Amino acid sequence: MINPTEVNSLIRLLDDPDTEIYGHVHQKLLSYGPEAIQYLEDAFEQAFDPVQQERIANLVHEIQFGIVKNDLKLWHQSGGFDLLQGILIINRYQYPDLDEQKVINQIESIKRDIWIQMMNEASPVEQVKLMNHVFYSIHGFSGNTTNHRDPQNSYISQVLETKKGNQISLAIIYSIIAQKLDIPVYGVNLPQHFILAYLDENPETEFEGGILFYINAFNKGFIFGRRDVDMFLKQLNLQFDKQFYEPCSNAEIIKRVLRNLISAYEHLGSAEKVDELNELLVILNPPNS
Repeated sequence: MINPTEVNSLIRLLDDPDTEIYGHVHQKLLSYGPEAIQYLEDAFEQAFDPVQQERIANLVHEIQFGIVKNDLKLWHQSGGFDLLQGILIINRYQYPDLDEQKVINQIESIKRDIWIQMMNEASPVEQVKLMNHVFYSIHGFSGNTTNHRDPQNSYISQVLETKKGNQISLAIIYSIIAQKLDIPVYGVNLPQHFILAYLDENPETEFEGGILFYINAFNKGFIFGRRDVDMFLKQLNLQFDKQFYEPCSNAEIIKRVLRNLISAYEHLGSAEKVDELNELLVILNPPNS
């Protein structure tokens, strides 16, 4: 347990002009971790000095960013099996105080609406068409074509709120819901376009790579085949590569989200955010791996 009197005394010293004292106070407060946040936020509301306010805000962000890094490291080390958990960790970078249960409830609500209409005997194509109807027509999700580079397109809480996202965020939500309904839809790391694959779970049939068809979540769940992927790669002058056709790991999906965010913040000139997101990328891409 931390001592409230001690913490508040240290916070009052945050505007000290002596850099050595400030450095010591900063490190001491940082060492308290998440427990110090409430005290810092209370002090921020009462502070009138802009230097002290800025230093408090930076310190809160530093502690919260440390939590995000730690959470991402643990998620990755434990196998990154839960995609929703992974994307919520990235969401925490921008929205540390978000009620994550709200996101979970929103996803459950869409899943329930699809489940109510789902017939047990529906074929894979019928399942996807039904999902598309509920996801795009009833819930109103669509690709953000007017402001494609907006970083908000990559934060799941914002996409669920505005119903607009980029290729990967829509595909993530779509695949999370599909998998909750036992529909085998997984992400495929195609260059420039993140797509989904419907896996063939029936060993009797012989489909190339075990994939029945592909889905474009950005284009209202449009269904297409392997030849379309061939054509797309040809247009990009890219050689055949297995990874462009087959499902990728959740870690690869989160890496792609981070790269999108880095690109979006570079475009906005937010150098600090670019540096921090690169730190998160390194966690999933250790230098010696």
